[in-house]
Amino acid sequence: MPLITEPNFKDLEKPVFREFSPGDDFYEALIQTHEGLTDAQSHELNAKLVLFLSNHIGDLRILREAFRLARESVMPS
Repeated sequence: MPLITEPNFKDLEKPVFREFSPGDDFYEALIQTHEGLTDAQSHELNAKLVLFLSNHIGDLRILREAFRLARESVMPS
């Protein structure tokens, strides 16, 4: 299975009224998770999220592709 790079957020418990609303809900939840944390705590939280979600995905080919794309996205052109 190739890495999915298009929006793919779902909430099976809620009807989708707008195509982008599940992604908006995800972003809101992510921001709320960081509220009240120091920068160091936010960095630690992000690292733990990467590890939890990587373990959930489990496919090293997908994870390597995600790492490559993420790194390329932050490197200067």
